[in-house]
Amino acid sequence: MNHQRESKNNLSIDMPAVDYVRTLANKMPGGFFIYRATGNQEIIYANKSMLRIFNCSSMEEFQELTGNSFRGIVHPDDLDEVERSINEQLSRNEDDLDYVEYRIIQKGGNIRWLEDYGHFTQSDNDGDIFYVFVVDATERKLRQMEEKEEQLQEQLRRLDMIEGLSIDFESIFYADLDLDRIQAYRVSHRFGKKFSNNCTVTQFTGFDSDYIKKWVCPEDRRRVSQATEPGYIRSRLSKNKLFHVNYRIMQNGEIKYLQLRIVNVSTGNSHVSQIVMGYRSVDDEIIYEMEQKKILEETLEQAKSSNIAKNTFLSNMSHDIRTPMNAIVGFAALAKKHLDDKKKVHNYLDMIETSSDHLLRLMNDVLEISSIESGKIHIEENECNLLDIAQDIQSAILPRATAKDIALSLNIAGLKHYTVYSDQQKLTQIILRLVRNAVKYTEPGGRITITVQEMGETEHHHATYQFIIEDNGIGINEAFLEHIFEPFERQKNTTLSGVYGTGLGLTITKNIVDMMGGTIEVRSTAGKGSVFTVTLNLRIQDRQFKPFAPKETPPIHLPERRRILLVEDNEINLEIEVELLQDVGFFVDTATDGSIAVEKIRNSKPGDYALVLMDIQMPVMDGYHATMAIRQIEDPALANIPIIALSANTLDEDRRRSMESGMNAHLAKPVNMPQLIELIGKILIAF
Repeated sequence: MNHQRESKNNLSIDMPAVDYVRTLANKMPGGFFIYRATGNQEIIYANKSMLRIFNCSSMEEFQELTGNSFRGIVHPDDLDEVERSINEQLSRNEDDLDYVEYRIIQKGGNIRWLEDYGHFTQSDNDGDIFYVFVVDATERKLRQMEEKEEQLQEQLRRLDMIEGLSIDFESIFYADLDLDRIQAYRVSHRFGKKFSNNCTVTQFTGFDSDYIKKWVCPEDRRRVSQATEPGYIRSRLSKNKLFHVNYRIMQNGEIKYLQLRIVNVSTGNSHVSQIVMGYRSVDDEIIYEMEQKKILEETLEQAKSSNIAKNTFLSNMSHDIRTPMNAIVGFAALAKKHLDDKKKVHNYLDMIETSSDHLLRLMNDVLEISSIESGKIHIEENECNLLDIAQDIQSAILPRATAKDIALSLNIAGLKHYTVYSDQQKLTQIILRLVRNAVKYTEPGGRITITVQEMGETEHHHATYQFIIEDNGIGINEAFLEHIFEPFERQKNTTLSGVYGTGLGLTITKNIVDMMGGTIEVRSTAGKGSVFTVTLNLRIQDRQFKPFAPKETPPIHLPERRRILLVEDNEINLEIEVELLQDVGFFVDTATDGSIAVEKIRNSKPGDYALVLMDIQMPVMDGYHATMAIRQIEDPALANIPIIALSANTLDEDRRRSMESGMNAHLAKPVNMPQLIELIGKILIAF
């Protein structure tokens, strides 16, 4: 080699040290060799790993294969570049270190790649010496070549894509910002001066300067010029895959709207270099956009208002859910602490039950408004008695009103036809929600009146009915009345009013009233009370029943102790339900998924089980498929066993699906034991 340096080391031969170094080098996982920097670059030493790299079994084979020379190690096609690189690195490296990569030819003819880490030394005794560590880099180089091949294929696909896009774009360019080059793939006449044909390659910087001066409107020139500056492009594409700029040009005295769209097509890292630029006419889009601008602005404003309302709702919901949850957790802890004090424990359990009711009502409201918005709520028309509905509502609300010392009265004097066709569940829900609200917002000592009145018959055996709920509670201020039926809206949140609620109750009520073809109106004065009026047009039944007398529900006496099959996959729910059912006198057998339940029924004898309580969502087989499988059992006595759904799926759609699968009834979780026992009693008597 032609590289010369002043001597830095005076090395003397120390044979024990040489033996130690040789032993150490032979234990290295990578290759290590020493060769002279002058003459024919004779190899002085090579460790065993070096022999293995060259597929040689002895030093003699290695010397014969390489000519015992560094030049014999390096592939002939790489030698000149390797020596040039080593000399260049040593000329500017004060530590006398170099790094090169090159190919070798193994014994047997296979090609491998090596990474070479060299250290050049000079001494008076030993002359110019290179100490070299090498690592087999073949796998890495093969991966790199595969990646380059993939990049080439990606480039070809990109060109095909560009050709396809050219249908919609009048001009398309491919540019490399690092190389400052741009190539045209399709060129409109407006770029004709710079690009003579579709294959023209030119400097990227300033490629559009003539185009901007000649065609772009003066007010937009700065914007278009900025959009093609490399720094600006990198800044925009570092955050998004593409961006666009709309601008105007002047053509034949008319303004035309164009769009420049720039897409990042760089691969391999986050550095932005390769881009595709497309110019297209957006005349129709811009004109339409201008026509719709006002509508869009109004929509945006509505969306912002809705978003604010939802954010407020989520904040209130977080509070309203955590409040009863805190009570449940707190009173449960207190109950454990005072197990010996039955009075305190009973009081704590009452508070837990009250808080659970609040939490359940919150969840039901959110689920119901979601079902309404998704169109899953349907109105069903069936026979119903308005007197029974009024009585049931009065009976349901009276305990709560009495507890607050609120006078609750029912006025049905204006009712003539009291048996009609309507959705009884939905109608009851409407009135019940309004009456519950009245109880919430009426102070102790207040009064609430429920009025059901008939306004007169209309055509085709229909009559107009009004359901009026009037109270002398806290009332609603005039400003809030405009928003009272909007979702997530409340005059005061729970923190200010001390009353739990989602702000969805009146929204749900109005939606159901609308679905039933009716109207709901409200009159209110802050501090004096409110009047809610629901107006519905209902079909009258031909046969009218006698007015009601106060009902006394006869107690349900269960038959002798019977065995029930309880199907439930949740261990906690299973334990609770088994305990509750056993407490009222049932023998309970259990199954943890639908397939087990089917096998138990199939292998039972008629009468072994009185009925099945079936969960819906379970692993292996859900409650719907389990019920259908039971209904397909050959023995009709087993196939027709009563099945009641007990599920957290509480929407109308869920109830309908339960019935369609063959179940006899559907009850929601958490289990209301009095309601469940009453239903079981009715079913057992019927069957």
